[in-house]
Amino acid sequence: MRALKIAATGMSAQQLRVEVISNNLANMNTTGYNPRRAEFSDLHYQQMSRAGSINAADGTVLPTGVQLGLGVRAASVTVNVSQGSLSETNGDLDFAIEGPGYFEVTLPSGRAAYTRDGSLKRSGDGLIVTSDGHAVVPEIVIPADARSISVNAEGEVFAYFNDRVEAELLGQFSLAGFSNEKGLEAIGGNLFLETAASGSALVGSPGENGLGTLRHGYLEDSSVDAVREVTELIEAQRGYELNAKVITAADQMLAATTQVR
Repeated sequence: MRALKIAATGMSAQQLRVEVISNNLANMNTTGYNPRRAEFSDLHYQQMSRAGSINAADGTVLPTGVQLGLGVRAASVTVNVSQGSLSETNGDLDFAIEGPGYFEVTLPSGRAAYTRDGSLKRSGDGLIVTSDGHAVVPEIVIPADARSISVNAEGEVFAYFNDRVEAELLGQFSLAGFSNEKGLEAIGGNLFLETAASGSALVGSPGENGLGTLRHGYLEDSSVDAVREVTELIEAQRGYELNAKVITAADQMLAATTQVR
């Protein structure tokens, strides 16, 4: 009975959907997190009789035929790229990207990774790094005797000293853009890797070539809509239960078949 396998694919699809939703809700307070959405497509069809074929009985052409669907499969888990709200933190190394773009960081392996998490820190050598210690590209070092720093919307970093009137320019942050942000590979830690689907990184200064600008003293909140996620969770739960009922009904039909004498 095909209904057993078809309903099983439906239960598997709804289970995947619940897993994606649970990850979104778990990251509703993660800086710069964008929610994921599970997308599905129908499986192949068994052609019992093809539309347009000739009916052997009287030679007429079948207008529709008989196509039996065999279930559902996961097509993709895509990222809903959207700007989260900005929260003021007044942190001297907190930055929010207002618009498209990612900070580029260097992993211990030397490979480039990208993030929208602007909660940066300062290492013991004064180097600006992420919370996990990855150096931000380009490398900017804050002198130990700097009283404070400021960063403008174009990413220029200025340091202020007690014995000087004028601020010193330490460097300028750059941002990386991609032709297909949804093609980036998430590796955890708010980091992404470039892939063939995302295209090569287009690096530039904030505010140029369609890239966003920086807001110093702000962080980007997660763009997860908790109300929407809970609504979809209830819908996925109901879908799982309905597919389970199909399996129960098919099992009862098989039981009735075996009892026929």
